[in-house]
Amino acid sequence: MSLRRVVLGHWAAIAIPFAACSAQQPAPPPTAAAPAYALGAGEALKITTFGEPTLTGDFTIDADGNLPFPLIGAIPAMGKTAQQLQSAIQNRLADGFLLNPRVTVEVKSYRPVYVMGEVNKPGEYAYVPGMTALAAVAKAEGFSYRAQQKKVFLKRAGENVERELALKGQVFLMPGDTIRIAERYF
Repeated sequence: MSLRRVVLGHWAAIAIPFAACSAQQPAPPPTAAAPAYALGAGEALKITTFGEPTLTGDFTIDADGNLPFPLIGAIPAMGKTAQQLQSAIQNRLADGFLLNPRVTVEVKSYRPVYVMGEVNKPGEYAYVPGMTALAAVAKAEGFSYRAQQKKVFLKRAGENVERELALKGQVFLMPGDTIRIAERYF
């Protein structure tokens, strides 16, 4: 058995088995591909139609979930991915308007997240990919002195039910989510 010397401060050293010193971290769980992001009302998109400056620009999905687009009218966009919307625009433009259109769709700004309850500045905040509940609380200028800091109530966009989640780990948010920080009881 191999031994490794471990120095404790600068006063003492002990010999312990090498295996104990180099404790293996458990392998991370296999990462499944994240589900493709579904577009929703209010999101701003940057759409580029190559070679067509009048069909290039910033567009917003309306409250009905449609994307008004020049020449081809409103295209259903809610629930589609950017790639699916890109294909739908290309197909509609190819149907009698342009020969072999090439289109790209990028999300310019996501739907906001909403922070309520025991935070210093509740309100609506811009979503950024990878945002966590704690990051949203930080944007809301932190917990109030009465806040329950060990749990968060999360309501996903489009859902009617609020779920209680522990703030031990990272609670990732999606655009349109609402989080509520409850009051703690003394």
